[in-house]
Parts: sequence; structure tokens; C-alpha cells
Amino acid sequence: MTEMSKAVKTENTQKDKYLTFLLGEETYAIEIKYVTEIIGIQPITQVPELPSYIKGIINLRGRIIPVMDVRLRFKKPPVEYNDRTCIIVIDIDRMTIGLIVDNVSEVLTISEENVVPPPEINKSVENGYIKAIGKAGSDVRLILDCEKLINEDDM
Repeated sequence: MTEMSKAVKTENTQKDKYLTFLLGEETYAIEIKYVTEIIGIQPITQVPELPSYIKGIINLRGRIIPVMDVRLRFKKPPVEYNDRTCIIVIDIDRMTIGLIVDNVSEVLTISEENVVPPPEINKSVENGYIKAIGKAGSDVRLILDCEKLINEDDM
């Protein structure tokens, strides 16, 4: 099998697959292709003068990775981390970052025809984090745009 066909095969097995997680009562999803691993909460080294939602850095097997509290990024009230709190490690444009979430749920398959653009409720509100809405049975999942979670200033 050539490198190209391996890449295509990997791409196809990840198509329509989303990792779902909770922030409070709301369920969000990110495309599985961005996820490299899920780890428990770890000691975080704070770094001065970062936005409040960037909690600091962790040492993951010798790699230094910034971690973002997604709850704070969405301007939700902070909560104590507990044994359900996870860090979803994602890769975006050759950058690795950890996303702190309340609880990881499951990997869901949401077919393309069940993914719709988010409603345009208020044009003046710039909510670039929501890429789409995924319909899974009678439930909906807010699909995040991983690339917009991290803005230029954060990088």
C-alpha cells in the first residue's frame, strides 16, 4: 500500500466521526481527525500574561503543550476539575493543544446529510466556534471549528 492510499484510507475511516464531550449540560463535538489522544487532568504550569482561558502548559511525555479551558473560552463559569475532567489533545496546522473539558462522552458517527450549518440568529454576534450542527437521532450536537478555537493571538 502506498503512503497516499494509506492516507486516503485513514481519512475515510475518520469521515463522519466526531468525539463528543460535555461542558455542563451541553454536548459538543469535534471532528475525530483532529484528536490525537484523551488524557486525564494533569498538573498545569501557569504562564504569565496569557488569556485567562489558556490555563498554562503541561509536559506530555516530553512535549510541552499549551492547555485551554474550553469552558472559559466560551465565557462559562469556571468549575473545579474532578476525576471526570479530561484533556483532549488535538493537532491543528502542525500545532498541538490540549482542550480541558468537563467530561468526554463518546465517538459518534454523524453522516454528512445530518450536518447542517448553524442558524444565523443574530448577524452582529460573531460566534465563530460553532462550525455546524450535527443531528444524532433526536439530539443535536454543536460541532466546533477547532481552527477558530485558537485565534492568531493565542498562537
